[in-house]
Amino acid sequence: MANPQQTSTGDSDGKIGLLATLSIGIGGMVGGGIFAVLGLASVLAGSATWLSFIVAGIIALLTAYSYTKLSVAYPDQGGTIIFIDKAFGRDLFTGTVNNLLWLSYIVTLSLYAVAFGNYASTFLPTDQQTQLALHIFISLSIILPTLLNMLGAEVLSKAETYVVGFKLAILVLVTVVGFGGIDGTKLATSDWPPLLQIVSAGMIIFVAYEGFELIANTASDVKDYKKTLPRAYYISVIFVMILYALIAIVVVGSLDANQIQQAQDFALAEAAKPSFGQLGFTLVAISAVLATLSAINSTLYGAARLSYTIASEGELPDVLEKKIWQQPIGLFITAGLALLLANTADLTSISTMASAGFLIIFAMVNMANWRKANEIGSNRIIAALGVVACSAALAALIWYTLNDDPAQVLILVGMLAAAFILEGAYRWYRHGKPLKLS
Repeated sequence: MANPQQTSTGDSDGKIGLLATLSIGIGGMVGGGIFAVLGLASVLAGSATWLSFIVAGIIALLTAYSYTKLSVAYPDQGGTIIFIDKAFGRDLFTGTVNNLLWLSYIVTLSLYAVAFGNYASTFLPTDQQTQLALHIFISLSIILPTLLNMLGAEVLSKAETYVVGFKLAILVLVTVVGFGGIDGTKLATSDWPPLLQIVSAGMIIFVAYEGFELIANTASDVKDYKKTLPRAYYISVIFVMILYALIAIVVVGSLDANQIQQAQDFALAEAAKPSFGQLGFTLVAISAVLATLSAINSTLYGAARLSYTIASEGELPDVLEKKIWQQPIGLFITAGLALLLANTADLTSISTMASAGFLIIFAMVNMANWRKANEIGSNRIIAALGVVACSAALAALIWYTLNDDPAQVLILVGMLAAAFILEGAYRWYRHGKPLKLS
């Protein structure tokens, strides 16, 4: 996930243009997500994996419309938090939603850390690829960026654009060349799973699209933002949707079901072997390690400041506005929680939690757009479609989870309960009495 505050490709007057804004949106989406969830999606949707990514992309595109309208109307670095507070006010409900956004970032950090661990482990000799080694890599992927944030991550920040360019170049190269090794029979529609399972697979890996919302945080710094922001949102989402679909076709068309199952945690690297051999595997693995490490660094930076913003809105304790070693205390809380989750939960659970969290957040942003439609000149029908699409997608995700692993639903409930309790407890403490939902 690219961080808008750290992009150094802006204009000389401090304003960033279309290319820089696009790099934020595309870099935010094509971060650790695709490396982490591609294998999972392929196992769930099989030959229809590409369609799962298209379905998820359409929902992201509908939501991008709401982000476009709200970002132009309220260009503020608070982004999503400001949109929700503007539409619904500041109360227990909006505080819970905003806390859910913070928790979703923590879960996303965990997802990136697991992806880093899985790919980094492939560089070890086979007999050393143990669970202990995996957890060491997972932990280091969070600890090192936390230290970088403490010391000032200028070096890694300046390299952000190059990392985004490198990983995109590798992905495009693997995709273009990989088409030569596709076995068409592996993509046959006759082997598609039920439609609801295809949709559910798209929702489980929806987290791979969430990064476009980072564009909202840059709105106040974008040059000619009324024209630039709409272009950036739509171009970035459409580009990534096409890229994901093509990558999915190459992976599923190049590997059989058993290969995907065995290489689920690093499916993209495995898919590069038929065309590039071991060199292709290594190149993709290097790209994944750099991309996930960069994404973790940027997400830590953003999530720490997100908690700071929520606190400044009066929806989290004032202590989160304080700093330790010149860094928001939220940095250390965020890193600690992500470290715990990444080392205790499996990839499917983490992806499901992150996707569910962002589907709820995006449904709320679409609803905010619907409520503010007259004020900001938005189309209520498109906004309503966004609400329905996100809600239906969340329902499909929950339905699949109930049938596949019911215990994971309790994890989702726990995530929502944590956001609610955190906000409720703080308001009780601050006001001396509980506040009712409005």
